[in-house]
Amino acid sequence: MRNAMDIGGGLILTTDNSGGIGEKPADLIHVPDEVTAYFAARVALVEQWAANAEPVTVLIHNFSGENSWNRYVAGVEKAFSESSMALPKITGSTETNMEMVQSAVAITMIGKQSGLISPIEGLIWRIYGTPLVGDEVVERVGEIAQLQILHDAYRNRIIERLWPVGSKGILHEIQKITGTENVQVQTELEIEKSAGPATAVLLGIRPDMLKQAEQHFGNHLHRLEIK
Repeated sequence: MRNAMDIGGGLILTTDNSGGIGEKPADLIHVPDEVTAYFAARVALVEQWAANAEPVTVLIHNFSGENSWNRYVAGVEKAFSESSMALPKITGSTETNMEMVQSAVAITMIGKQSGLISPIEGLIWRIYGTPLVGDEVVERVGEIAQLQILHDAYRNRIIERLWPVGSKGILHEIQKITGTENVQVQTELEIEKSAGPATAVLLGIRPDMLKQAEQHFGNHLHRLEIK
């Protein structure tokens, strides 16, 4: 697994947070609160799929004030709607005693694992989406890995493994997958650039499913060579 935690009983915990991004005047990036929560939720959701789990509960940790709560809920709902998944129960807490000058929110998901994770041996790796960060996430939305397409591939076993790319970039994630820093990576994408809220995802594909995967993901599936 990547950053997911097995908490026993087949339950998987994933989380993501965001600070200084939202609707407050002092925020560094100004976007609607719904957008902030959506991208935090998509990270936690893709982390669940990477652990072969699907969420049963969502927790929202809201430090932005009461007015942001419903907007954060709407962002979470959007992530599940895009994935064509039933919306789990949403609960959480809002900081109301102290008023923050910048927005801050965390989205935590508890999911149920449906089976063992496939081994990486014999898989062909590709990259779906483009590493993007900051304002690029809003400006180049067409290059972002789409939740519906990912979930369909995951559910229908078009892919065997998926591994979201985080703030340390493609190379770092491949080093984690292979368990070694002595790895060479070739792709047309920037391998050390942050992928922000999992705008790019590594895919492990069986050789016999490669052609179907290429058709499923289309032009946003990028070649990747690992040596």
